Amino acid sequence: MKRVSNVEEILNKAVAGQRLTVDEGVTLMKSADLISLGAAANAVRRRLHPDNHVTFIIDRNINYTNICYCKCRFCAFWREPDAPDAYVISQDELFTKIDETIAVGGTELLIQGGLHPELGLDYYVNLLRSIKERYDIHIHSFSPPEIWHIARKSGVSIREALQQLHQAGLDSLPGGGAEILDNRVRKAISPNKISWEEWMEVMTTAHSIGMKTTATMMFGHVETTEERVLHMVRVREAQDKTGGFTAFIPWSFQPRNTALGGETTDGVDYLRTLAVARLMLDNVKNIQASWVTQGAKLAQISLSFGANDFGSTMLEENVVRAAGVTYRVPLEEILRCIREAGFRPAQRTTDYRIIKEL
Repeated sequence: MKRVSNVEEILNKAVAGQRLTVDEGVTLMKSADLISLGAAANAVRRRLHPDNHVTFIIDRNINYTNICYCKCRFCAFWREPDAPDAYVISQDELFTKIDETIAVGGTELLIQGGLHPELGLDYYVNLLRSIKERYDIHIHSFSPPEIWHIARKSGVSIREALQQLHQAGLDSLPGGGAEILDNRVRKAISPNKISWEEWMEVMTTAHSIGMKTTATMMFGHVETTEERVLHMVRVREAQDKTGGFTAFIPWSFQPRNTALGGETTDGVDYLRTLAVARLMLDNVKNIQASWVTQGAKLAQISLSFGANDFGSTMLEENVVRAAGVTYRVPLEEILRCIREAGFRPAQRTTDYRIIKEL
């Protein structure tokens, strides 16, 4: 009788819908055959999404300021307040960008920026109200480090800041600033940023007042395999309590023009990490591909490694571009990639309701 390997047992366990441990996730990361790992992740993906859709959203990523006191070592976007190219977006420019987004069928604004030392809660409340007064569009904006900064700057609790922002028009939160949810890693790559516990406090507080969020993971820098898998488990544990995460989005560190430097992780490592995420995160329904960092071809392959969402058409992107990565994937290219991979493309809302098949 053929002996079943430990890796095969773990893969079978995940495909059957049983929960994997951190140690089992690490074993898959280190020892699983890439094709077998992808096949298992694909089986789970098809169980969770039997309709054969691959979704995407039309949105715009608007960076309202590049001034940031956090000065993360992995970031090439931030500037000092007196830098010649430092900026805070004007209202006219903001409205022009929103007009352009809506004109092409956009349904979401992803507004993010640096931790500006002078901008407090009033600025953000007024920003949100000015948008909602003019536009009917979902505002999916401000990562946990921004929320923490806004609350601290204004002398209010995280809950109070979120409630005021929500009332002013903030609909949901993106998962930025997660990096790796481990404080050893965070001290090495972003020593001025909030801890992983504080990041999670913002998210679970948002969930408690009825706001949905996403979760991200930026990997391929100084983290260990164990820390990478532990990040997934910490998201999973929070999801058990709140059910507030709509999607998980892993993306690879881009080192060019950053103080951290290093090498870009390769496509095999990206696919392996994506597949393990699909197997570990049994309570997060959606896994998003990252064409922004990987390009369209690898994003297309990722649809067979557990991803069910192609992300955003992203009419504008500045942070990854600052690190020297300039992939652009027009809508027609996204549709072609999805169809050629054997799936049906569907435009979605922020909360993953399908607007239309294309």
